[in-house]
Amino acid sequence: MRAAWYDRKGPARDVLVVGDLPDPQPGPGEVRIRVGASGINPGDVGKRWGPPGAPMPFPRVIPHSDGAGVIDAVGPGVDQQRVGQKVWCYGAQSYRPFGTAAECCVVPEGLTVQLPDNADTHLLDQAACLGIAGITGYRALFADGPVSGLTALVYGAAGGVGSIAAQMAVRDGAQVLGVVRTAAQRDFVRGLGAHEVFLADDPHLADRIRKAAPEGVHRIAEIDFAGHIDLNAQIIAVGATISSYYSAEPRPSIPYWPLGFADTTLRLLGSDDFTPQVKAHAAAELTSALLDGSLRISIAERLPLDRIATAHEHIERGTAGRVLLHI
Repeated sequence: MRAAWYDRKGPARDVLVVGDLPDPQPGPGEVRIRVGASGINPGDVGKRWGPPGAPMPFPRVIPHSDGAGVIDAVGPGVDQQRVGQKVWCYGAQSYRPFGTAAECCVVPEGLTVQLPDNADTHLLDQAACLGIAGITGYRALFADGPVSGLTALVYGAAGGVGSIAAQMAVRDGAQVLGVVRTAAQRDFVRGLGAHEVFLADDPHLADRIRKAAPEGVHRIAEIDFAGHIDLNAQIIAVGATISSYYSAEPRPSIPYWPLGFADTTLRLLGSDDFTPQVKAHAAAELTSALLDGSLRISIAERLPLDRIATAHEHIERGTAGRVLLHI
């Protein structure tokens, strides 16, 4: 099979190799996917760089955890009727060496989600972007139950995680407030159904959020825990949940008493380590939303496998919209 891989960490053009490897064979409880689209996340790029001096987690890594395609082989213990099913997958390169940047990818059966038999290339592309961003975004707002009738605030609402979180909250009937960096992003997030969208550098941001949500914000999907915790303490409702999947400061301080008096729940999210049940529930909800048209993914670039270095560089530059490989 054709595949992309790296045997050492470093810049994309220095370490990524495209060539031929033996076709992988599914083991017990596994399926093999003939990959059509490989979704790329910032985390995939981060793994390739890695912390300075950190060893390779495996001698060779085929990157990317998300993808979509067709099951073409199954291992012992898996129903043969799964062969030929169109699916999307998540976690392919989570604690595993070989991900979806290849013509074939082997994953545990439980990490695949069936798509309709008539799913076209467009739907497969969309599904290939659901895994890390979608499951994280869903968990950020729904870990404490439905959001119908609540106010949800999404930071980075134009990004991969934030745009999915916002759409899923709109779908469930929440009042959705978004925070973005640019005016163009504000228009984009309004198009996703958000009720109000604010600029991150607005000096009156807290006042504007309080005006939009006089009783406070109930759920917050947070892109920088340390950077916004003081602001969040000013605008939360009693019983609010702040869910964060990143912090610019590894040991942030918090305004304890404002958070305590508001009976605040703090959730710190690491998508690779969500329980299988949490991931499967989120994946099912995301798939339903994708199929009923209430969730859509903005895809900026579709590149062939041999341009994987370019694709990674687009991620590093912060391209607006998702980047994926057509295999």
